[in-house]
Formats: sequence, structure tokens, C-alpha cells
Amino acid sequence: MIKNGMTMLWLALAAPLAHADGDYLSPTDDRVRLSLGIMRMSSSTTLQVDSSTGTPGTDINAENDLGLDRSDIEPKFQAMVRVGERQRLRFDYFTLDRNDQKTLPLDGEPIMFRDVVLLPGDPVQTSLSLRTLGIAYGYSFWHSETLEFAATVGINDTQISTSARVQSQTRHIYDNEDLAGPVPTLGIDATWVVSKRFYFDGRAQYLQLHINDLDGSLGIYELDALYRFRPNVSFALGYNSVTAHLASTKIKQAGLFDFDSRGPQLFVRVEF
Repeated sequence: MIKNGMTMLWLALAAPLAHADGDYLSPTDDRVRLSLGIMRMSSSTTLQVDSSTGTPGTDINAENDLGLDRSDIEPKFQAMVRVGERQRLRFDYFTLDRNDQKTLPLDGEPIMFRDVVLLPGDPVQTSLSLRTLGIAYGYSFWHSETLEFAATVGINDTQISTSARVQSQTRHIYDNEDLAGPVPTLGIDATWVVSKRFYFDGRAQYLQLHINDLDGSLGIYELDALYRFRPNVSFALGYNSVTAHLASTKIKQAGLFDFDSRGPQLFVRVEF
């Protein structure tokens, strides 16, 4: 009883916080948010691409075996539009593009990549990209001046592209793979207003699915601390994580893709 009373007292004292200064309305009352910045992502990627005849492909660590950079700087873009007090739409765009070249070690093993074989000593040019455009609808089942929780359901249009090329005096090889499609996700968004100028934003989206010969999952996680420099302008420092898994047993398209990318982010948010 005492614990519940203290909780209610804290909420009562914090409730008028956003109106302590007429210029600073609560972030839970924002109608429009636009966020733009950069992310420094550290990635780990595992690939296995079987041949069209069913021969198992080689398990490849893209960073170790093919020389892709483990870290990269990418843009961040996010927008939110509130429709009424409790309903919102959020738009996100995530992209990670990497292109590198590595000469395979002479004492290594051949690498089977779909219908080509990469041999020791081959100068391999590798590209790998992941792009996700997400649209999510959220409903705030808890909404106050200092605290907001919203359940979300979204669609993430995800595209994965990878290619391997060898160009030398004796060998000319090229193969590429493209996977694309919408991935539904369920999740939750949260905002906690600490003071007139400081607040925290967080979200989590995840879904795992199995359709015929395809197993897949997508997870997106984010936590940000924001400082309101002006009533409508905030600076943010946060952490972002994206995980994707795709395993196919479909004839002529069998393979495995595991991806994990995470890291800090900096961005500016404009709020109305």
C-alpha cells in the first residue's frame, strides 16, 4: 500500500512538469518528430549459399573470410506523426552498404558461393547491403505528461543484396544474390520525461516467422537520451541494434544469412 501510494505521489508531482515552462510542452504531446543523424555500426555477418544443384555452400564469415569492414558510418532517418492523442505513425529507414576486396589466403580452402568456386589466391571483390524501410502504427495504451507506452505493429520492406567478383588475368567470375520482401513486426515504443529538458526514448520491434521453405526473423532495438536545446530542437545520443536471420531450403535458392549490427548514434530531432 505504501509503495503504491509513493508511486501515485511521484506521478502527481511530475504530472505538471511539462507545463512548468510555457514554451516546453511534453515530448509525449509531440505531433510531428523528424530525426536525422549518423550511426556508427559494428557488424557481424554469416553467409551460406548453396549451389543450384543442391551442393551445400561454404559457411562464410563475411568480415573474416571476405574482408568486409566490421564497422561503418551510416545515416539515420526517422519520422513520427501523431494522429490524435493516442495514435501514431512512425517511418524508419536503415541502410548498411559495404564494399571491399581481399585476396584469399593461399593456405585456405576453396569457397563455394552459389554456382561459383572462389579459390585460394583469388582477389575477391565483395559487396553486401541491407536496406530496411519500415512503417509502424502505434497505439498508446498509457499516456501522460511524463510517461508513454505504445504498442506497435509494422511492416518492414527489407532487401538484402550480396555479390562476389573475381577479375584476374586467368579468372573472371561473378555471382550475386538478392532477397527482398516485407517483414511484419510487433513491438513497443516508450518515452520517459525526466525534466523540462531531458527525456528518454526507446523502442523494440521483433517477429519470427516460418513460411513454407523459409525461416526468418527481424529485430530492431533503440534507446536514446535527448536534451532539448530549444523547445522544438533536441540533440540525442543513443544506441541502435538490428538483427536479421534468413534460412531457406527452397530448391535452387537454399542458403543462410545471419546479420547483427549495432552501435552508437548521434542525431538532431525537430519536434512540433
